[in-house]
Amino acid sequence: MSQISISTPLIGREDELDRLSGVLERARGGEARAVLVAGDAGVGKTRLLDEVTGRATKAGMTVLTGHCVDLGDVGLPYLPFTEVLGALAQDERFTAALAAYPAVGRLLGGGAVGDSGGRLRLFEGIAGLLADLSDIAPLLLVLEDLHWADQSSRDLLRFLLSRGILQRSAGGAPTHRLAVLASYRADDLHRRHPLRPLLAELVRLPGVERLELRPMADGEVARLVRSLREAPLPDHTVRRIVERAEGNAFYAEELLAATGSGDGGVPSGLADVLLIRFEQLSDTAQQVLRTAAVAGRRVEHDLLRDAVRLPEEELETALREAIGRQLLVPGEGDTYAFRHALAREAVYADLLPGERARLHGAFARLLDARGHRAESAAERAHHYRESHDLAEALAASLEAADHARRVGAPAEELRHLEAALDLWSAVEPTARPSGEGVDRVRLMLRASAAAAHAGELHRAVSLTRAALAGVGQEVDSELAARVRYTLAGNLMSVDNLSAAFAYSSEALAMIPADPPSRTWVWAAATHVLAARQVGENEVALRVARQALGTAEQLGVPDAQADLLISLAVLEGGGRRTEAGRERLRQARELARRAGSTPVEMRALFNLAVGSFESGHLDECLPWLAEGLDRARRAGLLSSPYPMEMRYLKLLVLYTLGRWDDCVRAAHADAEVLPAAGGYTMAPALYVGLARGDLRAVDRARALLEGPFDWMATLVAGIALTDAAALRGDAEDAVQRMRSTVAALTDDTGALPHVTVRLAGLALSAVADRAFDLRRKGDQAGALRWAETATELVELARMTAAHGERGIPQGPEGQAWLARAEAEWTRAASGPDAEAWARAVTAFDFGDVYEPARCRLRYAEALLAADRRGEAVAEARAAREVFARLGATVLLDQVDELIRRGRLAEAPPSAQLLTAREQDVLRLLARGRSNRQIGEELFITGKTASVHVSNILAKLGAASRTEAVAVAYRKGLIAPETTARG
Repeated sequence: MSQISISTPLIGREDELDRLSGVLERARGGEARAVLVAGDAGVGKTRLLDEVTGRATKAGMTVLTGHCVDLGDVGLPYLPFTEVLGALAQDERFTAALAAYPAVGRLLGGGAVGDSGGRLRLFEGIAGLLADLSDIAPLLLVLEDLHWADQSSRDLLRFLLSRGILQRSAGGAPTHRLAVLASYRADDLHRRHPLRPLLAELVRLPGVERLELRPMADGEVARLVRSLREAPLPDHTVRRIVERAEGNAFYAEELLAATGSGDGGVPSGLADVLLIRFEQLSDTAQQVLRTAAVAGRRVEHDLLRDAVRLPEEELETALREAIGRQLLVPGEGDTYAFRHALAREAVYADLLPGERARLHGAFARLLDARGHRAESAAERAHHYRESHDLAEALAASLEAADHARRVGAPAEELRHLEAALDLWSAVEPTARPSGEGVDRVRLMLRASAAAAHAGELHRAVSLTRAALAGVGQEVDSELAARVRYTLAGNLMSVDNLSAAFAYSSEALAMIPADPPSRTWVWAAATHVLAARQVGENEVALRVARQALGTAEQLGVPDAQADLLISLAVLEGGGRRTEAGRERLRQARELARRAGSTPVEMRALFNLAVGSFESGHLDECLPWLAEGLDRARRAGLLSSPYPMEMRYLKLLVLYTLGRWDDCVRAAHADAEVLPAAGGYTMAPALYVGLARGDLRAVDRARALLEGPFDWMATLVAGIALTDAAALRGDAEDAVQRMRSTVAALTDDTGALPHVTVRLAGLALSAVADRAFDLRRKGDQAGALRWAETATELVELARMTAAHGERGIPQGPEGQAWLARAEAEWTRAASGPDAEAWARAVTAFDFGDVYEPARCRLRYAEALLAADRRGEAVAEARAAREVFARLGATVLLDQVDELIRRGRLAEAPPSAQLLTAREQDVLRLLARGRSNRQIGEELFITGKTASVHVSNILAKLGAASRTEAVAVAYRKGLIAPETTARG
């Protein structure tokens, strides 16, 4: 297999890098270690080792690399060590060391090793040579592809690790400044592989550890795929590669390289690699695997036996062979699965067309013979379709869709409904399933609902448009109206508001309000939502009140609840008032009794938002917990309102200063979010920015890829504007703010509410620039930026005053306006302590981080006014919050203010190290690795590594151990720190 190129970016693997970097650091300190790096072919072993050797070289280590090569049964003895010795012979620095070991020189010259005595001298000579080299400079020995190592190389490695370079003297003196990293393919180690017993022996040695490279997480594979192409890739392409690669970097690269070929199969080069092991099997075992490949990734033993038609003893022998070669793995319930899905795809693609159809037909009939169990409908549909029995495939697809709906699996329901729609025209009308609601248009409507519930919002729109085209001049006006108001609802979910209002208007006009009908009530309820979205509030109120009366008259409680929610938002002070929230509680109960989960979730979402907007943050979380639990039980976590609730939950945790909870919840969500749900992670990005994690900027930019998404654009705009402000880039902050506001401004010209927050963030950088220019005497430059500040604050004032339907924004919006006003004053004329005092007070509704940011500015203004006592109090209060949150960016700023303004006599540790570095130092003293430090402080291992490097530099230490010793001497940590372990 071709190796992953060094040009391939290293994505993820932070824990593994930290662990290996720790081994290198210990080796440089005189503690020899060895690590056996295991992983499947293509998972990224070579790329990881490339990164580690690069770091070792930069740290001044000598790096020697030897490769084992697959030469079958005629392998060359000592091949990887011969390569290492060849590299040494070409370096004049090591000439004397080599000359001291003539036995080693004979191996390099191709001479015979001789008898066992000569072999022992060779082994001892290589051990002595490596030890001497490590005295010249710390040494890293890398041996790749041990699964191909010859017997002699395996014996030499055993000697080096068990008796040679890792051993300690009897007196316990330190070992050598040396590390050994040896890699091998775990999936190549069949039961009788000669490397197996050696590995079992080596891992028991005290100086040897094993590191298994697991498949990459889906998010990491997606990042890798996107990083390999300059042009943006469609989300569906990335998702498909991620699904098929199953965490294997090489497979992902090959699949990416094959995109655009028009062939959805396994790329030919990759197929050749995957089939090598298959072709080494006996004919019978190959036959069994071909049959199993038709069954799918996993197959039951009894089903495979009946399909392959082999005697039980022959089948078991073949299965044992396939398992030994690690092509199949046994599973629970007497099943077998392909070790990797792409291996199954390659075997399947190798079948002849007729053979493939015959085996699919056999599996379909075997499953049918077991009875029409709902859980097997999807399998039956697949096998019937591939065997070209389309009528049976259509019936089974609809059965599978019904089962998916019953168990709350909208994504699977959508897949089966789309399969049925594909088959519909290919099946004779007389052979199609009959019954109420089983026609092409209604199936499209049902599929659009499943798509919306699965979070596939743009797919929901396209399916409803197809239904609209199919309904034509349908005499059934109720169906035609239903298609239109469904399309309107779906268009609102993708922020196409004008078109949504047009279609909801058409739907309402197609059917009369009298006689009353359920269809008219729902058309009216949708029209209310669409009218409100385009600012037609009077129309929305009038239709909502009329429709509510009709819903009560007809006894349609779910529509009644939906209309109550709309009225709670539209009437009086809206959902921020107690009266509005009481109406929302009534709607929730109505929806719950009616069994309408989507409407119940809408009520719970609005209750949570109302609590948030009114500044009652603690009341918000129980509503969100209830709503998400309800969505989870219904299988609707990816539908629009639960997605909004996920985001709001993280936002509340972020606002309350529960940042670690916010990050943990975001990581948990990342495992299950649909592709369009990336925006819900945004509050975790805000945490990352505050903690100095620059990757948060890349993740924010990624939210802007693909089709326009209103919420993704909003949260990316906040993150990128704040990032620009934090790094002092006023131009970029203003540009980001303006482009985000322009993208979010609706068809009526109404500015988004987030304009106030964006203006406040951008004004921070603008005020910094104006203040700096004024201090340098550039009055003209300062005036230009002051004019920009005036423009931004006017936008903030207008948006905050207008609010929603003329109602001013709530506590959060007013707080951001107060901050914008204070920043504007700082840009126009200099720091104003009273303006910042008002901003601090305005954020006092439960927010933790933003008041501290304002306190930092307040302390600056107080210091400028020579109110030093008050400045000390505000700076200390801000610092305490930044330290507790781990907000390192502003922690450094407040420490600089304290130092520059001489606001307090800082303790020795504060003079030398930042608060975060002190936290890291305490954990270093307890012997924690970078990964463990990251886990305890809720930062990445890479960030922890950066802090460790900074500590070593500030303390003038060459190793972690020396840094801890220096810290004790300087009094930066107390001896009892280590006692707690």
